[in-house]
Amino acid sequence: MDGVTPLAAPDSPFGLPLWLGVAVMFGIVVARAQATYWLGRAAGTGIARSRWGDRLGRDRLARAERVVARYGPVAVTLSFLTIGVQTAVNAVAGATRMPFGRYLAAMLIGSALWAVIWTVGGLGVIWGAATVASASPLAAAAVVLAALALVAVIVVYRRRRRARQALTHEQEAR
Repeated sequence: MDGVTPLAAPDSPFGLPLWLGVAVMFGIVVARAQATYWLGRAAGTGIARSRWGDRLGRDRLARAERVVARYGPVAVTLSFLTIGVQTAVNAVAGATRMPFGRYLAAMLIGSALWAVIWTVGGLGVIWGAATVASASPLAAAAVVLAALALVAVIVVYRRRRRARQALTHEQEAR
């Protein structure tokens, strides 16, 4: 194998060490999570003082704050292992005024996991795609077309399902 040890850590496509890619991704996700938390915190303060806070009830808001303070750190850490959930969890953590120290510890652990997964996984996908494309451009084109066809099928299926549901709700309303 051209002098490369199979267990050696790969370098990035730009010749930079993998650890640097992880560090950059970690910085990006920490900045994004912090911004979301603090925007949520500002919004939560505003909601608590508004008519919405009155409608929700002060006791409900206080109870939500206690639940998030107790169980929120686990939710924050695990949210980084999902797609599309972490922004909501970070915003709710801020809005419900999760104690910052607990939030920060959970967020740092989750951010580290996210950075490693997305950097290594992202590099794997990029290198895999580059390998397939260089070995067989037709195979790469076929994969792209298959992915686009799958997306189109899913979009059409969801639109038809929503239309059927809307028709069913309309018929029930009559």
